[in-house]
Amino acid sequence: MKDDDASSSGPAAGLDFIRQIVDDDRRAGKHGGRVQTRFPPEPNGYLHIGHAKAICLNFGIAQETGGLCNLRMDDTNPETEDQEYVRAIEKDVRWLGFDWAERFFYASDYFDRLYECAVQLVEGGHAYVCDLQGEEVSRYRGRWDEPGRDSPYRERSVAENLDLFERMRAGEFPDGSRTLRAKIDMASSNMNMRDPALYRIRRAPHYRQGDRWCIYPMYDFTHPLSDAYEDITHSLCTLEFEDHRPLYDWFLERLAFESPPRQIEFARLNVTHTVLSKRKLLELVEGGHVDGWDDPRMPTLVGMRRRGYPPGAIRDFCDRIGIAKANSLVQIAQLEDAVRQELNRTAPRVMAVLRPLRVVIENYPEGQVEQLDAVNNPEDPAAGTRPVPFSRVLYIEHGDFREDPPRKYFRLAPGREVRLRYAYFLKCTGVVKDPASGEVTELRCTYDPETRGGYAPDGRKVRGTIHWVSAAHARPAEVRLYDHLFTREDPEDAGAGQDYKDYLNPASREVLTGCRVESSLDGAPAGRRYQFERQGYFCVDPDSSDAGLVFNRTVSLRDTWAKIERKTLG
Repeated sequence: MKDDDASSSGPAAGLDFIRQIVDDDRRAGKHGGRVQTRFPPEPNGYLHIGHAKAICLNFGIAQETGGLCNLRMDDTNPETEDQEYVRAIEKDVRWLGFDWAERFFYASDYFDRLYECAVQLVEGGHAYVCDLQGEEVSRYRGRWDEPGRDSPYRERSVAENLDLFERMRAGEFPDGSRTLRAKIDMASSNMNMRDPALYRIRRAPHYRQGDRWCIYPMYDFTHPLSDAYEDITHSLCTLEFEDHRPLYDWFLERLAFESPPRQIEFARLNVTHTVLSKRKLLELVEGGHVDGWDDPRMPTLVGMRRRGYPPGAIRDFCDRIGIAKANSLVQIAQLEDAVRQELNRTAPRVMAVLRPLRVVIENYPEGQVEQLDAVNNPEDPAAGTRPVPFSRVLYIEHGDFREDPPRKYFRLAPGREVRLRYAYFLKCTGVVKDPASGEVTELRCTYDPETRGGYAPDGRKVRGTIHWVSAAHARPAEVRLYDHLFTREDPEDAGAGQDYKDYLNPASREVLTGCRVESSLDGAPAGRRYQFERQGYFCVDPDSSDAGLVFNRTVSLRDTWAKIERKTLG
């Protein structure tokens, strides 16, 4: 929105509270009317759907205001970070449709400047070296309902603190034996202001800095300074950082940054039937509960990409749920609906039989093959049609035949006629069964050659339409059907004595082998999305090979469509 398009009094129409703050700041001329945001992930895991909300918000506001958005790795913990995660983060942000141009930063590149700022705080009497360790720190810190006590090392002289801090950096002291703490207020009602740690001793090689450092800055110290170094105007954080904001501002004030950034908090994204804690996602991976970060059941962006979620649908979902000030639990059905809506417009239609039942059309000429026209996407007239081979032997879904059909079952049964999608009317005349099990293994049928295209010249109607593939031309495929990873809506809200893993869904994946898909899918590349007619939306998995295609079910068909199928097909 242009500045002159909005009223000067009251909120601009359609703006969430963060965009309203940004709009007000621009109008007031703060930062010269400039907007610069940042997305600052820690490279200690793969990004998930919750990060997508933050990415869309930060990059979206920058785009809407003609501003800039940085990508920064907040890499201050050498024991959990890795270049693998950095590469994955870059790929995921680009996949979502955003670009940071040349503005790619690492907090670890600021280590020298951060150290200098820490020295400046010590020199100003705002920081001290503390020898309290472990439980001692907790005891002195107090509780939320009682004030803390000053550390016995709080009144060390500036000279002593400077000497000790320099020796900490030089590696003279054991890990964990000393910390540099801010000198704020041990009686503060905000626990974050009770002399928080700025630096800790930790002898661990950093994935970028190597063994250069044996002391590392804390996140709460690094974050505001990194924002200031990069000229960020609006630092957008999730709600758990609200109580950290006074500390964020305290550092910037004590270090006298001009035109400091403003921290604004918003509700994090919580989605039903999943967990979004990096620690818990790592536990699922390392515990073998899933097949890696890119398992299609995972809420990671790499997992969603493998499952077939389009990036546009994720952006649409983030736009739909909006930006709120209070945490809530969003139904995963909202995300699935956004995926369906996009794929309904963009995914080509094909026919695939997941549980094949052989059909022999006894009055169809042996050796004859017809090429029938099938619509690629009725939502997109420009998508055109494709030829689908039709022959004497077909496969249909096992569930599309009942030997003893119930009432209102309108699919195939002995003596009953159905329409084959894009083809002919088909009538069942006989059933072949396995002598041992009694299971139906083959149908004998006849077709009406006058009904090509699915319409009868004599005007007779059939109520059921089923899909099929030509047995001689279909390609073998494996199909993986995915459901929610957890049975409980909020697995992180486990009851007493329960663990979130207790709610893992044992039926979250079903693997179907022996499936058959139409020949137009031969050579389909990994990542290509399709609608399997009457089945759902599917994506070609990277596990596909010359031996056979592998498909992941991205999402099932809409509930309304399923109801229509039940009503019309039985």
